[in-house]
Amino acid sequence: MATVAMIGAGSWGTALALQLCRNGHRVRLWGHEPALMERMAEARENRDFLPGFPLPDRLEPVSDLSAAVADASAVFIAVPSQFFARVTNTLLPLLPAEMGVGWATKGFDPEQGRLLHEVIREQSPGRELGVLSGPSFAGEVARGLPTAVTVAATCDAYARELAGLFHGERFRAYRHDDLIGVQVGGAAKNVLAIATGIADGLGFGANTRSALITRGLTEIIRLGCALGARRETFMGLAGLGDLVLTCTDNQSRNRRLGLALAAGQPLDQALAGIGQEVEGVITATAVHKLAAAHQVDMPICEQVHAVLYLDRTPQEATTRLLERSGKPELDWD
Repeated sequence: MATVAMIGAGSWGTALALQLCRNGHRVRLWGHEPALMERMAEARENRDFLPGFPLPDRLEPVSDLSAAVADASAVFIAVPSQFFARVTNTLLPLLPAEMGVGWATKGFDPEQGRLLHEVIREQSPGRELGVLSGPSFAGEVARGLPTAVTVAATCDAYARELAGLFHGERFRAYRHDDLIGVQVGGAAKNVLAIATGIADGLGFGANTRSALITRGLTEIIRLGCALGARRETFMGLAGLGDLVLTCTDNQSRNRRLGLALAAGQPLDQALAGIGQEVEGVITATAVHKLAAAHQVDMPICEQVHAVLYLDRTPQEATTRLLERSGKPELDWD
């Protein structure tokens, strides 16, 4: 049994904390808002972000970061990508130099468009690093529904350690060694989910949805390979698996944002209606910059960025995609 510090008390961090508790571990669940954590401790439920799931006795909500990591045998981060660098900058000095760091955040560092392992390496070189990703909605993990994810790390021993914490009867954690590819797949799929939500909201049907998922996967592969990933990684849970999940089910906040935009809602209003972080909004900017810097063709992601930030209407973005000239399907460049 381990004592795990789960950094991030949103729906995803809470769901992962519940999974760790199912496996017999003790968890200190950290959130930065003292009032939220006090309500959670009193109600024994995360009513703000994951209502309906009682917190077991071995889960302790805390708002003091030092207390969260004190004597912890493992640390895992599940905060939105826009806060990741700020949190790790405070967290890492509190940890022993030899302690590895894992995370389940899906996104890029919005300041410089870096992958998240690059953020930690700059702040605290030499640590073993690992990421958990794959098709996994927080509510279904919290309910204990069968789920499969992948854990990629800087070495197989650390991948085994992290996967072993989470792996259980209804939660399969596979190991992987492509840290870059697993992160790119988990981040970029959110942008494609916005595109698919827009298409479905405009009533384009199953043909369009299937085409967007397939061509969107091609865009993710192009970007991933340009950043140093392996192409086959994107055929797995962190690539195709997560992309299909996020694009096809309304539990996805990114998909729901696309539906709202297609209905004519302004971005701010749509985000307010969802009420939680929508990672694809921030990620769309990072993907746009990375694609330009590496000369990667990502037309679907480009149109999503234009809808979010350049006042392009969903209808106009669709027209621009459909008017593109023909090309070979297996053109990876």
